[in-house]
Amino acid sequence: MKFTLKDYQRDAVRDALVNLKDARDDWQHKSRKSAFSLTAVTGAGKTVMAAAAFEALFHGDDELDFDADPGAVVIWFSDDPSLNEQTRFRLMEASDRINHSDMVVVENTFNQPRFQAGKIYFLNTQKLSKNSLLVRGHDPEELQAKGGDLLPETRPDLRAFTIWDTIQNTIEDPEMTLYLVLDEAHRGMGKPKAADENSKSTIVQRLINGSGGVPGIPVVWGISATVERFNQAIASAGKHIRLPNVVVDAAKVQESGLIKDTILLDIPDETGDFDTVLVRRATDKLKESTFAWAEYAKQQEEARVVIPLMVLQVPNMPDPNEIGRALDTIFERYPELPAASVAHVFGDHTTQRFGNRDVPYIEPQRVQESTWVRVLIAKDAISTGWDCPRAEVMVSFRSASDETHITQLLGRMVRSPLARRIPGNDRLNAVDCLLPKFNKKTVEKVVDVLMKGDESGPPTGRILIDYLEVKPNPAATDAVWQVFESLPSQTRPQRGAKPAKRLTALAHELASDGILAGAGKFAHGKLHEALDAFAANYQDKIEAKRKAVMTVGGKTVKADLKGKEKSFDEFWEDADVAVIDDAYRRAARVLSPDIARTYVEHLAQKTASIDDDPEEYLDAITEARVTVAGLGLVMEIGPYFDAKADELAKTFLANYSAQIKALSDDRKEIYRQIIEMSTDPQSVDLAKPESRYEATKALENGNASTFSTWKNHLLCDKDGKYPAEFKSTWEPAVLDVEMKRPGFRFWYRNPQQPGQSSLGVAYMEDDEYKVVRPDFVFFVEQDGNVVADIVDPHGLHLADALNKLRGLASYAEKHAMAYRRIVSVAEISGKLRALDLTRAEVRAAIGAAKSANALFAGPLADDYV
Repeated sequence: MKFTLKDYQRDAVRDALVNLKDARDDWQHKSRKSAFSLTAVTGAGKTVMAAAAFEALFHGDDELDFDADPGAVVIWFSDDPSLNEQTRFRLMEASDRINHSDMVVVENTFNQPRFQAGKIYFLNTQKLSKNSLLVRGHDPEELQAKGGDLLPETRPDLRAFTIWDTIQNTIEDPEMTLYLVLDEAHRGMGKPKAADENSKSTIVQRLINGSGGVPGIPVVWGISATVERFNQAIASAGKHIRLPNVVVDAAKVQESGLIKDTILLDIPDETGDFDTVLVRRATDKLKESTFAWAEYAKQQEEARVVIPLMVLQVPNMPDPNEIGRALDTIFERYPELPAASVAHVFGDHTTQRFGNRDVPYIEPQRVQESTWVRVLIAKDAISTGWDCPRAEVMVSFRSASDETHITQLLGRMVRSPLARRIPGNDRLNAVDCLLPKFNKKTVEKVVDVLMKGDESGPPTGRILIDYLEVKPNPAATDAVWQVFESLPSQTRPQRGAKPAKRLTALAHELASDGILAGAGKFAHGKLHEALDAFAANYQDKIEAKRKAVMTVGGKTVKADLKGKEKSFDEFWEDADVAVIDDAYRRAARVLSPDIARTYVEHLAQKTASIDDDPEEYLDAITEARVTVAGLGLVMEIGPYFDAKADELAKTFLANYSAQIKALSDDRKEIYRQIIEMSTDPQSVDLAKPESRYEATKALENGNASTFSTWKNHLLCDKDGKYPAEFKSTWEPAVLDVEMKRPGFRFWYRNPQQPGQSSLGVAYMEDDEYKVVRPDFVFFVEQDGNVVADIVDPHGLHLADALNKLRGLASYAEKHAMAYRRIVSVAEISGKLRALDLTRAEVRAAIGAAKSANALFAGPLADDYV
């Protein structure tokens, strides 16, 4: 893969491959058909996950313990040829093992008896419609209607095979396995209805279930943000075994930074025609966004500058003059925009006249790369699967009854332009939506749909209607910010992370950035030394395993028919190359393929030289592969090797942390991802927030209530105030107590959304790591130095209260030196009680406790005053 998969993507690929392996075995050995789905929210990178799965399917993946299927054929099916083309481009962009020639768009001229193994074929609904040349002559009913029994085998244009023939022949070939991948799998399944033998099945259903003598495709994989209809169709047909569905956690997608953190909704304060007012405001936002991205690129010395786009969404029957007036307003407000910077994506694909302007058509999939387009005019959701990460502002002229169309289009705009979160900058991590036809009551429908995060709207951390921007408090000194940025924030561990892979990735980046020349060679050398030491300590075990690799044992059965007795004679044969290679590959999965390869070379070079005697060197390589294969069979090697790789990675990170901090955001994000490649929580420093949007009012039933504002927050508006909403009466009570303590200087409301400026603490629940974000961090001056306190109002009504408390206790034990106090506060019988987590006896009690309530009510807690 050209991309490093996010942890949730790697998990989803692993689970999908388990299903694909089971489905292949079921078909090849039991002739049973299987189906499963992959559900992931908009922006999760479903195509990237599919690319990784296809690479493993065609070429195998040692890291994921998946063997290639030499007879694999994939049909990628959607209802839109332009969507297929966009997917094909994305697969090429993501994969470095699937060639361009292995991705075949099935055109009307396609005429083959069967598909070729190792290829992906792109088909769409239109290609399988009754009038398509690909299928004409296949349908027996059609032939009977046109010619009776006269010429039943006549095919158009001397076609030897219809596409249905090709599908049937491929399915019936015992050397091949046909996989059907349905993009946007909820489409084309038909509406659930009572069974009717006479009802005509959809094309998708015919592919899945079979029809007219053509069997159903044996392995079906549905991919969508919502797969309920697909799952219902598979279940009701009853022809496929339903394998476990793969579901991507939307919270992990949000954590990854691939999608925007915030959606800002602007609506009129009162009833009336405010189209022009909000179009002007949207234009100002486009200008601000353009300036902000340009400044960021300059600051980071980025070669790639994001060119923001505004989307004007209009009704299905738009007034051309109204659109023309909106364009006039945009150009009056933003005269620097070139005249030829507007395009549309209407269905008729022709140049449109809006007012006195001629606006050309552009294909939706070309908008992202066509940076000359700064204003895009669209109707509905543009097209399913379309996205444009540089679309930062949307103005919708849709009426208040069209909330679904609005949220669908917003769902196409939530991807982060640089595929990562911009540290501490809400302006660049947000998308603006302006709704002139809405008011405070009707906009609640939009918010409700957005918060669901289903197919009708994008997932997002926050949706703000009444908001303001807060920036670093000018009264906060550098000393305060230095302490803030040094505070350790924990990451969520990754399932199945490999320390050796983490180390080699880290070494590669250190060398690329010129921080440590030859880092990769150095790291491999250290691991070779560790393996040599292990081999010396376990010499006898390795030799025994080595002999086991070199011989294959078996038994010969002798049957005495007269005496009706059986006897077994053991036999031993020398292993052939295939057996040795298989054993070596298993060892390479323990050590990592890259390190296994270089260790083989290291061992061979001890006894031979390729320059002196190439043939002898090749023999030495073979012997070394056998040794590595034996090494991999020794049970102790896995934990030992992982510990050595992890130790070296931690040494690198500790020794070069200052140089890494001095890099650009883009490069620091790479290292952040490498740090997170661990099965244990890892600590990263906080990033100073430069801009954040905060809500100023709560909206319910069309009525707005204003939040209280506070002083001395690390972020504030131009008046030095910070708006804050508290869900309980004791949260502001905690704030009041801490602000009155001697030496108090500033406080920080820790954001509850993931980000580099949000302090996270890992905790375990149901054998899975999650992240809790303590509410408050206070900065206090003590003996001339700035120190930090964590004070976390703890909700005991939550089911995971004790697990979160244990996570905080573990964090306090690891990072006690970073804080003066780490306190958890809870309300018991109307009284606030506090646990000081810096005390060892408190942490021990938390580890043994069965109830969080009992801890706060017990003698180890103090009254919070």
